[in-house]
Amino acid sequence: MILTARDTLDERITGLQRGADDYLCKPFALAEVVARLQALIRRRYGHANPIIQHSRVKFDPNRRKVFLCDQEIALTTREYKLLELFMLNKERVLSRDFIEDKLYNWDNEVSSNALEVHIYNLRQKLGKQFIRTVHGVGYALGKNDETE
Repeated sequence: MILTARDTLDERITGLQRGADDYLCKPFALAEVVARLQALIRRRYGHANPIIQHSRVKFDPNRRKVFLCDQEIALTTREYKLLELFMLNKERVLSRDFIEDKLYNWDNEVSSNALEVHIYNLRQKLGKQFIRTVHGVGYALGKNDETE
């Protein structure tokens, strides 16, 4: 995939003729780059099934669905984005600053406890231990309430 500022028709054609599978001109949104990369992967390896599972939660980014014990769970847009951040960083402890940088735009006015409210809501929906607090550091994925 070519990501470039060169946007004339001749340059795009040349890039594709020289072997690029896709050509994207600046400015572009990160979400579009991700979607195009997912499409390239699907074309290369067949239908990609990027379902991510942690404990009893399944996260399906292609369909934007979340399941707890195979039952679909309704999430708000912000809850979905927060869960996506945790699921894509399953092995990491995420600092509050890191999460807020990824979750909120510069334009958003964010109350001091907004993140805690979203984490509380996710815990209510997915299990109180699913997101654990690492005191003095941040948050990480834990387990669901029931033993596995």
